[in-house]
Amino acid sequence: MKNGFLFFFGLFFVLALSWAGLVLGTQAQMGDLSPHYDDLEGKSFPERASGLASRGQLVYQDLGCAACHTQQVRRPEYGSDKERNWGSRQSVARDYVQQARPLLGSSRIGPDLANFGMRAKEDGVDAASLLVSLYNGSEGMPAYRFLFEERKIIGESSPKGLQGVAAPGYELVPTERAETLVAYLLSLKQTYEFSEARPFEPVHANEGAHE
Repeated sequence: MKNGFLFFFGLFFVLALSWAGLVLGTQAQMGDLSPHYDDLEGKSFPERASGLASRGQLVYQDLGCAACHTQQVRRPEYGSDKERNWGSRQSVARDYVQQARPLLGSSRIGPDLANFGMRAKEDGVDAASLLVSLYNGSEGMPAYRFLFEERKIIGESSPKGLQGVAAPGYELVPTERAETLVAYLLSLKQTYEFSEARPFEPVHANEGAHE
């Protein structure tokens, strides 16, 4: 090949240009994003997750939960996420600035979890009931029983034991991984109204309006 060097140089240049456009362009757009400080609230949003929830994110990642769940509420014109009560607004880039590795997911075999913590609060779902759900599983979601330890009750039972699940004489106690995973799920909230989320609400023309 007479022009082999030029061919490979051109190929390398195109790949480098594509990489620069993707990585450096995104950095230029999003690199300066920071949490928004609300003077009235006296704190920044989004809030940084607790240490327990941060460890739970690693469990979520390790279990591959992002393969079946997303953490991104779509704009109203792109789907019915708001109507499904998955969030009161679309997700924006600022929602993830406190996360070293946002787990946006790629498919929705299960519901979106971006605002799961707020939905759980509204539905009266607490850590104890969520642990039972993880142990039993549900339609479309496997049972994560390996996150729990079955023990024979000797003396006083553990206050952490699942209620109404274990066989008589035994108790099911969540492991640290189960507890941190639940803490992470309950911490997922996208409720603060960032200004950049507002312009994307679709504007519907009034039917029968006259100029």
